[in-house]
Amino acid sequence: MRSARERAKIPDSVWGYLCAAPAVLLLVALALGPILAAVGLSFQRRLPIFGLHEFVGSANYLRLIEDDRFWSACRVTLYFTGVSVAAELALGLAIALLLDRIGTRLPWVQAIVLIPWAVPTVVSARMWDWLYQFDHGLINYVLMGVGLIRHPVDWTGDPSWAIHAAIAMDVWKATPFAALLLLAGLKAIPQDLYRAARADGAGAWAIFRRITLPLLAPTILIVLVFRSLDAFRVFDAVYVLTGGGPGNSTETLSIYAYKTLFQTLQFGYGSALACAMFGLMLVMIGGYLFLLRRRLRAAG
Repeated sequence: MRSARERAKIPDSVWGYLCAAPAVLLLVALALGPILAAVGLSFQRRLPIFGLHEFVGSANYLRLIEDDRFWSACRVTLYFTGVSVAAELALGLAIALLLDRIGTRLPWVQAIVLIPWAVPTVVSARMWDWLYQFDHGLINYVLMGVGLIRHPVDWTGDPSWAIHAAIAMDVWKATPFAALLLLAGLKAIPQDLYRAARADGAGAWAIFRRITLPLLAPTILIVLVFRSLDAFRVFDAVYVLTGGGPGNSTETLSIYAYKTLFQTLQFGYGSALACAMFGLMLVMIGGYLFLLRRRLRAAG
């Protein structure tokens, strides 16, 4: 007895697409549904508390241009993303090189390195909030004990320190992820290249600059893409730690959109903020993908 597929003479490739189609359609609907709903809301003025619901066209986006708080949130988000991702990439590369050198001799070291990444973000933020406490925080206690500061520092209450306190927490949390990806990239580099370079008398710095960095460049770009996406849309880490304060000194685009949507219930303008943030992310990731494609073409 032949199966129904054999009787219908359906090719294997077509049959595979047919089997995967329901799951793909469901994923597309779940991904695009909220985006389309947000785009639709961004062209409306909707205030449920007053029963207001009207189409305003591009008025919400024109309002963005004149909104100083929006531009302040953009600056905070870009600064947070740039500094945290740069620090995570540098520290992650150093840790990956160390783990690659250690190899399998000390497997527990790799487990310890991954602990910060495994801790939930909200738990990490609460832990760092305790460390940053003005009166009895461990950081002030240690810094005063070694004589680096004379008086306690209000790490999360001072606008000049709060954003850097949030960046430090994010670097501690996300650096293991960058190190893990970079370590995978290092393992993919053929060892014959290193042996040949050492045989030719190349030093450690020359090997790193001429072999490791060029061959690791695609992995570095992938790390930049993943970490930039995550840092640009940061919400829970900063919100739990500082709430966007003091003032608006740590208010990112995600926090501003959240406050507009769910605290002031301005669904139209809040959706416009979310769509603007999504557009900025697309531009940023498009630039990374362009660089990655150029790098892969040059390597090929």
